[in-house]
Amino acid sequence: MRVLITGVAGFIGSHLADRFLADGHEVVGMDNFITGDVANIAHIRNPRFSFVQYDVTNYIYVEGPLDAILHFASPASPIDYLEFPIPTLKVGSLGTHKALGLAKAKGAVFLLASTSEVYGDPLVHPQTEDYWGNVNPIGPRGVYDEAKRFAEALTMAYHRSHGVPTRIVRIFNTYGPRMRVRDGRAVPNFIAQALRNEEVTVYGDGSQTRSFCYVTDLVDGIARLLASDSISPVNIGNPSEMSVLSMAETIIRATGSRSRVVFRPLPMDDPKVRQPDISKARSVLGWEPRVGLEEGLKETIGYFRAKLGIPAAR
Repeated sequence: MRVLITGVAGFIGSHLADRFLADGHEVVGMDNFITGDVANIAHIRNPRFSFVQYDVTNYIYVEGPLDAILHFASPASPIDYLEFPIPTLKVGSLGTHKALGLAKAKGAVFLLASTSEVYGDPLVHPQTEDYWGNVNPIGPRGVYDEAKRFAEALTMAYHRSHGVPTRIVRIFNTYGPRMRVRDGRAVPNFIAQALRNEEVTVYGDGSQTRSFCYVTDLVDGIARLLASDSISPVNIGNPSEMSVLSMAETIIRATGSRSRVVFRPLPMDDPKVRQPDISKARSVLGWEPRVGLEEGLKETIGYFRAKLGIPAAR
């Protein structure tokens, strides 16, 4: 296949490029580097990879055929979409519209990177794909949540009105190499603080829960979804739920850190629970996560050690 990946210099986008190139496909990558990092794709020395620096909220032109478009362009961390609220809304709305228009013109499959944030602070637990969510549209997180909800609606409209073959992946908390040190999400925050022996910051009392999926598992689920004929959204994430405090303590132990946990006020609209029901992914895609937390954290901590220039403990 020849595929376009928007947001290719991001954490997940760069891993997707690696996967599709490894599978023998041709990859065209786009990114405007608002939150992406050129270092995430600097290792790619493959003649089947090409890159265009571009803002996908504008008209998108790609010469030649495309078999699939994977729309992953978007700020995805709370600190990012609070810093860039309007670009976040624009890439979820205008960017999705432009990418769908290109898919229609090229006769390509369109895969939307949606998020568990469409469920908001959920009243249903674990979250199934038929749950409509509990989202504050005017809260600070609404710029991301509603951008993704709109993107899902637009994707389904293009499928129903124009017959575009579409896929929607609802991504739950994912971690792994190439996350940014100042990403703002729990795992990179905790690892960076622990490696520096700084205070590890937990918001609220740490009892809020998350489920953490290693990036290669997520990418495998996305590849399977693209190859499927599933039109409606599919949750991809690890159903193993743990508290944020437990993750902080696990990372402190795994890094051999002298850090201690400190507590800060919980941000507005921060979800109290988050756990995917992956029954659909299991039945439709034959997918479930395989990388255990210990293995995934080992790889991620190793990456952050190198990034921060901190040698491994002897």
